[in-house]
Amino acid sequence: MEKPWLQHYPAGVPANINPDAYACVTEMLDECFVKYKDRPAFYFMGKMLTFKQVDQMSRNFGAYLRTRGLEPGDRVALMMPNIMQYPIAMFGALRAGLILVNTNPLYTPREMRHQFVDSGAKAIIIAENFAHNLEQIIGETQIKTVVLTSIGEMLGLKGAVVNFVIRKVKKMVPKYNLQNTICFTDAINQGKKFTIPKYESGPDDVIALQYTGGTTGVAKDLWRLAGLTC
Repeated sequence: MEKPWLQHYPAGVPANINPDAYACVTEMLDECFVKYKDRPAFYFMGKMLTFKQVDQMSRNFGAYLRTRGLEPGDRVALMMPNIMQYPIAMFGALRAGLILVNTNPLYTPREMRHQFVDSGAKAIIIAENFAHNLEQIIGETQIKTVVLTSIGEMLGLKGAVVNFVIRKVKKMVPKYNLQNTICFTDAINQGKKFTIPKYESGPDDVIALQYTGGTTGVAKDLWRLAGLTC
């Protein structure tokens, strides 16, 4: 079979990979965090994080999630746009042995209820823009841990301006009332006092529940991605 796309691969990118090179996804992550520790990992609105910074923050965040009573195999929903907090939350959850439930930020309360009930999510990391929808259905789910974030939360002084525009000028954050929540950076800071407990895992463990878009009906659990964590 011809593979014409290979001619567009950058130099040094192999045509094939060895699936047995790592025992699990987090083993690969750990290697990358060390190997590229001083290099940029993510850029967002002029803010840059190195691999080393993402490494430490994701460890702290994963430790925080475990202190909330979440155990390996529990489901954690991520409902955010493409912001800096997303990869930190994703890597932190994986390192804690938790299963990701990616949630479309454009979902209605009805669609959120279906996905959270179907997946059995026990925690959620959610941008404040969508918190009013969560408020309407959280009582019908198993979600007990809510981590809230704002678009500008990790942008320093610039973030205050970004949040002001989003909240007050564009009015993109409807009023909401959710109890017992914590902001994203506070969760990271609290996690500094703890480490992620060791746990048993294997290459066939599930790491994510990926749902369909639900455009022709309710969203369905399309993929169960395996490869969890050491």
